[in-house]
Amino acid sequence: MKQFMDKDFLLSTESAKTLFHNYAENMPILDYHCHINPQEIYEDRKFENITQVWLGGDHYKWRQMRSNGVDEKYITGDASDHDKFVKWAETMEKLIGNPLYHWSHLELQRYFGFTGHLCADTAEEVWNLCNEQLQNKWSVRSLIKASNVTLICTTDDPVDTLEWHKKIAADDTFDVQVKPAWRPDKATNIEKPTYKAYIDQLSAVSGIEIKDFASLKAAISNRMDYFDENGCSVSDHGLDYVCYLPATDEEIDAIMAKKLGGEEVTEIEMIKYKTAFMMFLAKQYNKRNWAMQLHYGCKRDNNAYMFEKLGPDTGFDCINNYAPAAQTADFLNALSATNEVPRTILYSLNPNDDAVIGTIIGCFQDTQAAGKLQHGSAWWFNDHKVGMTNQMTSLANLGCLGNFIGMLTDSRSFLSYTRHEYFRRVMCALIGGWVEDGEYPDDQKALEKIVRGICYNNAVKYFGFDLKIVE
Repeated sequence: MKQFMDKDFLLSTESAKTLFHNYAENMPILDYHCHINPQEIYEDRKFENITQVWLGGDHYKWRQMRSNGVDEKYITGDASDHDKFVKWAETMEKLIGNPLYHWSHLELQRYFGFTGHLCADTAEEVWNLCNEQLQNKWSVRSLIKASNVTLICTTDDPVDTLEWHKKIAADDTFDVQVKPAWRPDKATNIEKPTYKAYIDQLSAVSGIEIKDFASLKAAISNRMDYFDENGCSVSDHGLDYVCYLPATDEEIDAIMAKKLGGEEVTEIEMIKYKTAFMMFLAKQYNKRNWAMQLHYGCKRDNNAYMFEKLGPDTGFDCINNYAPAAQTADFLNALSATNEVPRTILYSLNPNDDAVIGTIIGCFQDTQAAGKLQHGSAWWFNDHKVGMTNQMTSLANLGCLGNFIGMLTDSRSFLSYTRHEYFRRVMCALIGGWVEDGEYPDDQKALEKIVRGICYNNAVKYFGFDLKIVE
């Protein structure tokens, strides 16, 4: 029997062990999509206890605690941090097979030196161990540095001042690059009741009164200029699906006038608006040499009772199986007609879309970048061993796995960098298995290039960041 999560965790073949320990294990981390707070990086926040860094805002953990029958008081309520942690420890021992079990123990091993297993019986030991080190050893910046992170892209709204990014960039004592990533969902979602208020805010920040589609585009361009000046070269979108229903600018003007005048738009009007707006944005990304990330396939806020109590992003989302492939392809094809397809990364929350994405991206590759269109890493409900293995296998079956840009944390926690290690172990196990089975030669020079590329080097080249390739 193998030891619990030892140095060869998930590495079941000799080839997998060689690939991980020789090439993947010590590669830097380029975290090109996450939700961490840049203010906490600048201020080098110190956490009082493990609950603050581990459970605050982590809806992955919240969902499992609810599945274990834990009262909401101990999840998002007013229970003490200590009692919340104990309830999480009680939940952990039941999470056999869940990636949270592995992620959490990797974090305990790498940052706190705890090699046991967290459960009700060890909760006090782990609570005291982690808190002592958080108070005396760890801060946000030291966690980032210890994780060998070279660059972080946060998630930022067009109206953001980027104050904290500017301060970090001016701070010579911290050499990790922290760049904004453009996330214009609030300007995209015309169907939302908050749209008009947001457009007013965007008007104020840009200094351009938004009254039609032309003025919206001018205001957005103004903010893109500002983001560009502050180091942004990556966008991200949270979409229900990639839609395509073209309309004239006059139609879009009428749809906007209707919404800004207090009326509700129809579903067809919403799709026409989103198509026009996303087409404009994609062309801007291509012009500015920005990469475009499209996350879709999520049905959000499904529990009306809990949404009323807690609001969005609290653990009540699920996979949506409606993402019409034809519209995704037509959207990219319309951009292709004028040679304006930007570097694009497609992520679907529905794993059944893996093959669809793999075939769509193959239609639009060109010499602008190796793997210009990417099948994004297994996302959210899929970033576990099976999901990662399936995503990479599908990409290998239908495309060029050697050009894959690899993992991202997509997290709000500063301990989540171990997800890169988890991904790298899964990746090395997959590739190592192919080598062991005689499906790829035991060519260490070629394998090193593939593994180091997927871990880090491909992303450096793809995004064009000012970072050194690791040979």
